[in-house]
Amino acid sequence: MDLDVFVSRHRAEWDRLDALLRRRRRLDGAEADELIALYQRAATHLSLIQSSAPDPQLTGRLSLLVARARSAVTGTRRASWRDVTRFLTHGFPAAVYRSRHWWVPTALVSIVVPALLGWWIGTHPEVQSSIAAPAELRELTRPGGEYETYYSSHPAASFAAQVWTNNAQAAAMCLVLGVFLGIPVLWILFQNMLNLGVGIGLMSSAGRLDTFLGLVLPHGLLELTAVFVAAGTGLRLGWTLIDPGPRSRRSALAEEGRAALGMAMGLALVLFVSGAIEGFVTPSGLPTWARIGIGIAAELAFLAYVYVLGGRAARAGDTGDVEESERSAGVPTAA
Repeated sequence: MDLDVFVSRHRAEWDRLDALLRRRRRLDGAEADELIALYQRAATHLSLIQSSAPDPQLTGRLSLLVARARSAVTGTRRASWRDVTRFLTHGFPAAVYRSRHWWVPTALVSIVVPALLGWWIGTHPEVQSSIAAPAELRELTRPGGEYETYYSSHPAASFAAQVWTNNAQAAAMCLVLGVFLGIPVLWILFQNMLNLGVGIGLMSSAGRLDTFLGLVLPHGLLELTAVFVAAGTGLRLGWTLIDPGPRSRRSALAEEGRAALGMAMGLALVLFVSGAIEGFVTPSGLPTWARIGIGIAAELAFLAYVYVLGGRAARAGDTGDVEESERSAGVPTAA
């Protein structure tokens, strides 16, 4: 593309669009139709320049012009309770459902890691001694020790808030850092599984694995599922950079990135539930079977939410991305 020729040919259209946008009086019908037509052309021109002959100054000018025109055409839109309801019943569960081919294998592989680590630590005293001194290990694993008192060491409300904040940050990091080819996601996931494996190994060596699982499972089922969803989605985002499919790499990354940001908000709500269970149910005086039953019920409810509501929304075409009218304008690209 000869950029100078292109600019000379279309400058008058851009100036006319700018003039219409600066009008202080209300546009009549013909002017409004002209504004829409010029906006569509300018959006196409911007996309062509970005893909064929990117020029920072011209791209910046056209981007601002297109944004102003889009605001004038579509009007200011405010989020409503209808948007929140649609997100919770369609967008978020559809996005989780669509990424199931990533987070389900991630969950299955990840569960193996703490199981193997726990077996290795639990059956090798020399490994246990490398973790901490014998007196410290006894303090961790004894009845009423640190593994048990951890869940009741702070008031339930503040403990739940702290747990929720930490887990939400970890999930958000998995989603955001996935853009770096997923490598940081693997490290974050390994750190979580390592901590779980150490707990399994040390408590099993003390003959108290049942106590440990009774403390972890009530909140851990839902919490780990949320972490696996975040990690799987982050890995999918990283793979999009390598293989964007029929889409351009930019549009593929934008689409998957917007869906991932939406999932971050949805997973924050899921982790709020698991944090509440960890703060109020795990340290409660309920029998172990009741506490684990609550955890299983929460996990099954989330899976049903994803596979029933999310599956239905995904089959209807919902991807978890924002609505088409809110996306940046562009032109089709060849496969």
